[in-house]
Amino acid sequence: MHELSVALTLVEAACEKVGGLEDVRVEAVHVRLGPLAGVVKEALSFCFEVTARGTALEGARLEIEDVPLVVFCHDCDVERQLSSMQRFRCPVCDEPTPDVVHGRELELTALEVSDRATHH
Repeated sequence: MHELSVALTLVEAACEKVGGLEDVRVEAVHVRLGPLAGVVKEALSFCFEVTARGTALEGARLEIEDVPLVVFCHDCDVERQLSSMQRFRCPVCDEPTPDVVHGRELELTALEVSDRATHH
C-alpha cells in the first residue's frame, strides 16, 4: 500500500518539525493533496492514524486540502481547472492541455499545535 509509505514520511517529517518544540501537543497535520498525486485520501487518513501511534502525533487529526486539477491551455493562453482526470482538454476551446499546473501536490503545509499545559 503506497499510502502507508506516504503516511510514514508525513509522520517522520512532522515529528522532526515538532522535535525542537517543548511541551506541545500536535492537534492537526495539514496536507495539500492533488488528484494526480496517486494517493487515496481515505487510505492515507487510515495509514496516518496507524503510523502516528506512539509518536508525538498520536491523536492528531490529518486535515487534507484537495487541490484542483489545473492545466495551462496554450490556445487560450490561460490556466483552466479541469473537472475530470479522464479528459485533458480545455473546457472552453476543447484543445488538448497536457501542461499540468496544479494537481500533483502532496505536501505537508502546516502543523497545528497547542501548549500541553492547557490540556492538564
